[in-house]
Amino acid sequence: MKQEPNLMQFHTPKDWFQGLKDHWRSDAISGFLVFLIALPLCLGISTASGFPPIAGIYTAIIGGILVSFFSGSFLTIKGPAAGLIAIALGAVEDLGRGNNLVGYKLALATIVVAGVLQILFGLFKAGTLAGFFPAAAVHGLLASIGIIIISKQIHVLFGVKPSAKEPLELMAEIPHTIAHLNPYVSIIGLLSLFILFLLPQLKNKFVKLIPGPLVVLFISIPLGLALSLNLDHDYFLGNKYHINPTALLVNLPDSFLAGITFPDFSQVFSFTSIKYIIMFALIGSIESLLSSKAVDVLDPFKRKSNMNKDLFAVGIGNTIAGLIGGLPMISEIVRSSANINNGGKTRWANFFHGFFLLTFVVAAAAVIKLIPNAALAAMLIFTGYRLSSPKEFIKTFKIGPDQFLIFVSTIVVTLATDLLIGIAFGIGVKFLQHIFFGADIKSMFKMNTKIIEIEPNNYEIKMPDEALFTNLLQFEKLFDKINSNANVILDFSETVMVDHTFMEALHSREDEFHRAGGSINYKNMDRLTSYSVHPLSSRKLLNDGIFSPTKIVLTPRQQEILKYANENSFEFDYRKTSSILKFSFAPFVIARRAKFGENILIGQAPFGNFFFADIYVQEGAMMTKQEYKMTILFISDIEAVRIPDFTLEKEGVLDAIKEFGGYKDIDFAQYPSFSDYYYLTGAEEHKIREFFKPSIIDLLTSEKSYFIETNNNSMLIHREIDILTLAQMKEMLTFAKKLIDTTVK
Repeated sequence: MKQEPNLMQFHTPKDWFQGLKDHWRSDAISGFLVFLIALPLCLGISTASGFPPIAGIYTAIIGGILVSFFSGSFLTIKGPAAGLIAIALGAVEDLGRGNNLVGYKLALATIVVAGVLQILFGLFKAGTLAGFFPAAAVHGLLASIGIIIISKQIHVLFGVKPSAKEPLELMAEIPHTIAHLNPYVSIIGLLSLFILFLLPQLKNKFVKLIPGPLVVLFISIPLGLALSLNLDHDYFLGNKYHINPTALLVNLPDSFLAGITFPDFSQVFSFTSIKYIIMFALIGSIESLLSSKAVDVLDPFKRKSNMNKDLFAVGIGNTIAGLIGGLPMISEIVRSSANINNGGKTRWANFFHGFFLLTFVVAAAAVIKLIPNAALAAMLIFTGYRLSSPKEFIKTFKIGPDQFLIFVSTIVVTLATDLLIGIAFGIGVKFLQHIFFGADIKSMFKMNTKIIEIEPNNYEIKMPDEALFTNLLQFEKLFDKINSNANVILDFSETVMVDHTFMEALHSREDEFHRAGGSINYKNMDRLTSYSVHPLSSRKLLNDGIFSPTKIVLTPRQQEILKYANENSFEFDYRKTSSILKFSFAPFVIARRAKFGENILIGQAPFGNFFFADIYVQEGAMMTKQEYKMTILFISDIEAVRIPDFTLEKEGVLDAIKEFGGYKDIDFAQYPSFSDYYYLTGAEEHKIREFFKPSIIDLLTSEKSYFIETNNNSMLIHREIDILTLAQMKEMLTFAKKLIDTTVK
């Protein structure tokens, strides 16, 4: 079996104190930038949860300074999460029965016990827990959490205290809130919300690096002072309105330690407490594990977290946080994604984020007390929207009608009842679907399959009759016995059903193996029919006529590219594929984030082999996930010249910060126009300077629409984020020829 080529040439950062020595600058910068995001989110999540604002700060400090040393992951940021707001607030209200202080102390006890349970989960290796839950049910749970957050925070945004408590009732009360809004508060809230929605729409990548919450704070604090939100007074704007600073601004204790509150264990064995213990432990663990898995995918160095150790560390953090008055923590995805985007390398970035939080809260509490609650509400509404946006519904529907039913039913039941019943209902719907479509109950929970070693480091696995979420954990355990640099064939010749959750797991494994130098290939999968055109949709052997193959109609652009391919003896494949990494362009920054690819045009030119692809690029994960499509040109087997490894991109205003973190812009003093426009980096500066001779610099100065990455004498070229027309693809190919010809001369 042929070993697939792999171009990965990363030097994985060392861990612990060697990692601190090697990467303290980049980790400190990332930790500082993450702290700027974490501060307002911790305050907002605390307030929305019915906890004192300082509670979220305590949790983030513990998660950064202490849990970093126990964590099984390298880049995750530990702290309070918006996903647990509904549980925390429910615990305070249900246990307190109208007395929030009593409810707060009783809720702390449930957090402590839930933390102990998470410690046990880690010790008994329950880190695979999240793998049992159907993907659509989990996404439905997250979407319902987003809707719950919006339903509660929209009233804070307008400065009105609602009378309702439940999500559906709170949504019904929104018109009343809008009719009685506080104008000064609403101005701050709506402006903050506008900023948060606007920034992601700006295509400039350097603008995207500026944390939205930080921009909101810079604007909302001065605006709040201008509107005198810090003074108790009445104002007239058509009607009489009252400003109460205690209700409208962040309220912190007089000293950092004064906010410490001890739990009340008097009702810890009551039915209500046990319910919230289970919810904190189960939902919190699922969210944390999913976040850690997502961060592993985003990690540029493709390190794999120890999920059991990470769950153990989160349990320790939650136990301590609950004992001193803090919120529950998880591996939080928003801050973890920001950590990766800002150049964090090791666990020390999480430590620095906690250290900066502690320093700022102790030294500048007076500034924090000026933050308007309406601005924090805007941040939470934005987070809720990201979890439950219409795009999530559309994407789930495109995966297949079966997944959409699970997704929607989980949302509806969660909103009508609670999170625990909602996720259980979603699992039940998934289970009943499999029964309806003919799955055998016995085979759903067992997997009679073996690994056959064909030759050293080459294996074949005959897949089971039903490859479903119910037996996925068994399959994962089986797969863990194989090294990731091996070549594996999965034989589906006897399989009659594969669900979406299983397909997602296979795609994740495929990515993992390819990056390690191995491969996963499918045999006889084409005998199964997909529920939709999505490459990760459920599949079934057609024997009952329920599903039929989807008819494919090529778009005008696809027809044009197909004609061009036929005229030039090139290959063209319009299909959307999840195996885009097999083309071995994984070392490149843009392509490393590719989730899927389609419209692949493969050809041969005098300067080497090439292919175009429309890739679905993913930034962030879960609630931070942004996906966009762009066309790339990849060139390999360049023999005429040796090209050093470098990245050439458009320069931006934040590059000075990147340089302090260890990156260096290679400038050419005699060519200021080139150096001002491009940001050029690479490990071997002397070779890069030799390569960039005047003729190449002149070409790149005249052709400023292209950006280049090279690795191992291969080249990836792209323009701004966009899908190219056939004419633009031809122009890019012409540019590539000019570039390579110029290097030879």
